[in-house]
Amino acid sequence: MTDFCLSRPMLERVLRHAELMDSMMERVGVDAAVAARVDRGMAWYEARTRCIGCSSEWECRDWLARAEIDVPNEPPGFCCNAGFFEPLQSRAEGTLATSSPSPSSPPSFGSMEDPHDRSITPPRPHQAVR
Repeated sequence: MTDFCLSRPMLERVLRHAELMDSMMERVGVDAAVAARVDRGMAWYEARTRCIGCSSEWECRDWLARAEIDVPNEPPGFCCNAGFFEPLQSRAEGTLATSSPSPSSPPSFGSMEDPHDRSITPPRPHQAVR
């Protein structure tokens, strides 16, 4: 007996949906490197998982075939990752995901800071518990 998640059809689905998500990010103007750093990678992982489980593969393929290539587009309403893509979109007119991210406009959700990095803020002095 084989594990369903390791079967050939499931592997092919994962790869197809990963390719669709990558193409969608390009068309909506999302830099994959920036997206992968949101919430230390967890937001990316969750978005990838939503995409793999999405049942709108044919709508996605059709939208990608019709979407303009040279300008960022709004994510389509059927996309389960529209909420993930929107805050990450390049807002500069005519720029796509291949442009460098703007350091002044980080995504509006999740934390990209390492909570264990003490070089950012000094530790608080120890306070006695009463």
